[in-house]
Amino acid sequence: MLEKLKDLNSFKAFKYFKEMNEIPRGSGNEKAISDWLVKFAKEHNLKVIQDKALNIIISKPGTSGYENAPNIIIQGHMDMVCEKNIDAKHDFLKDPIEFIVEGDNLRANGTTLGADDGIAVAFSLVVLASDDIAHPPIELLVTTGEEIGMIGAQAVDPKNLNGKILINIDSEEEGKLLVSCAGGVREKIKLKIDWEKADKSFISVTIRLRGLKGGHSGMEINKERGNANKIMGRFLMDLKSVIDFKINSISGGAKNNAIPRDADAIILFREDDKKRVIEKLSQWNSTLKNELNGIDPDVNLAIEIMSTKVNKIFSEGTATKALQILFLIPNGVKSMSMAIAGLVQSSTNIGIIETNDENIVFDSAIRSSVKSLKKAIRDETIVIAEMVGATIEFEADYPEWEYNKDSKIMVVLQDVYKNLYGKRPEISAIHAGLECGLFSEKFEGNIDQISFGPNIYDVHTPGEHLSISSTDRTWNYLVEILKEIK
Repeated sequence: MLEKLKDLNSFKAFKYFKEMNEIPRGSGNEKAISDWLVKFAKEHNLKVIQDKALNIIISKPGTSGYENAPNIIIQGHMDMVCEKNIDAKHDFLKDPIEFIVEGDNLRANGTTLGADDGIAVAFSLVVLASDDIAHPPIELLVTTGEEIGMIGAQAVDPKNLNGKILINIDSEEEGKLLVSCAGGVREKIKLKIDWEKADKSFISVTIRLRGLKGGHSGMEINKERGNANKIMGRFLMDLKSVIDFKINSISGGAKNNAIPRDADAIILFREDDKKRVIEKLSQWNSTLKNELNGIDPDVNLAIEIMSTKVNKIFSEGTATKALQILFLIPNGVKSMSMAIAGLVQSSTNIGIIETNDENIVFDSAIRSSVKSLKKAIRDETIVIAEMVGATIEFEADYPEWEYNKDSKIMVVLQDVYKNLYGKRPEISAIHAGLECGLFSEKFEGNIDQISFGPNIYDVHTPGEHLSISSTDRTWNYLVEILKEIK
């Protein structure tokens, strides 16, 4: 399939990318890909460090004429978000990602592609393996667990790195240089379940919500796409106003940093109420088609009668509290930046709801480029948890990356881009977490950072696809950047 790309300057990068995607590398499952990177370094006689978090640092001296140039850290992450279509028979723990080339797009077969951020690693490996690309001394830093809270970046020891200039290749819009990012934190509200026996005369059904696009909870939160968990909460609250039903479980979403596309609720009600439920579903499908017109046109709520009846339900108190949390929990854009037009300043995404034997868990990702606003959203959810007697915990708290107007590497990248393409790149910020925030904190601000990348669309969804032509241009851009740093 990749033979179609053999005439591209970036062809070797695509080959490395495909090799990487032969190895399962979902977040938390990076041992094999980390070991593969160690093997690569040894095969090319390069110094390599693999730390306890499985982060990789590969060092290569500068080429002729660049021996005394400043050390450059090229950075990306090895893990990927593992999302697939419901009908995709793919096992992310053992199956390779299947590539499909369609015109200018590279995509996967019913799964995420992993261009976020495998393409950064692939670019870097070509540079490290090359004998004819001019470059300063390079330290390639490839981290783990980026998609689940930047776990690898948090474990990086600055003493293992000499560079004071860091080029992050984890952006998804060509022609934009990212100079700032949001900080974030993951929160989990846990509501203890009081179980009761189900009435055997009630019928058991599954309410299914499907057809939403989902997307990256930072990059695409401003697109107002439907959140399956919030919609399910709204529907159940409205249904409660017309019939008495019981709840056995609520579930939705797979990743807290992805806008959930699907949600399910197993509920029980009297046979006599079936007609009302179907009528309410019809009303809500009309409502959602209207609300999400042009955004999520395929949204659909449906009912499925279960072949076997469930034998336990939430107590009335548990059910009421669960719906209150789901109805009230903040979600979506909370504030917009007044300094950078169009930039979301703070947001939150209720990405996962899970029902287990003990608790209903509400898992959200909070983001903000302003520390105090991140705290404000945290405080809001704390109040909700306290109101219903639930517990709340926070993890994977990472800092924002503040804009440095005196950045020298920013000037270099602007000049190189203009020389290549006849126009200056856009200086921008991102409402998503980049590891640059953590590195800025770890290096106590004594590091000059920039981020760029090719056009990648619909990341964190099975619709993820990479522009081939943009990747080729971005590769040429990287080569020229490295040539310019002396």
